[in-house]
Amino acid sequence: MGRRRRPRERDCAAQGARRHCRHLAECKLVSFPIGIYKVLRNVTDQIHLITLANNELKSLTSKFMTTFCQLRELRLEGNCLHRLPSEVSALQHLKAIDLSRNQFRDFPEQLTTLPALETINLEENEIVDVPVEKLAAMPALRSINLRFNPLNAEVRVIAPPLIKFDMLMSPEGARAPPP
Repeated sequence: MGRRRRPRERDCAAQGARRHCRHLAECKLVSFPIGIYKVLRNVTDQIHLITLANNELKSLTSKFMTTFCQLRELRLEGNCLHRLPSEVSALQHLKAIDLSRNQFRDFPEQLTTLPALETINLEENEIVDVPVEKLAAMPALRSINLRFNPLNAEVRVIAPPLIKFDMLMSPEGARAPPP
């Protein structure tokens, strides 16, 4: 009888042998474990998805961004993040980032420098202003989710005519449903 895999492992395996991922979701992490860098040092260029969802992360280090620079997807939803390190610009292959349900007050503008980024999820943060012109200039961006953020009226008026991607916004004053 073979070893029974947990669902997260099965999901990763289903993505194929060429797409490596690491799941550290729901582990109550307050920071990225330093020992993981040592364990994965020979395969970091093969890791394309990291899930750190629903932990208690307050920040990510520049070392995290530069070590895992081959990421295609980064899932950080449900943490306590309020900013990203400037080294996020090292993630030149990143296609999707999920920062929903964190504590961002300012839009993480470093994301606008990522040429491959297609999807940004910032739902349920505290973002008021968005760099619409910078977002409009992003070549690959297809979707940004800003639902349940207290966006200012200017963003709501300026954004629609300038953008060529889907921008999800809640009606003004809408609040997220309780968990």
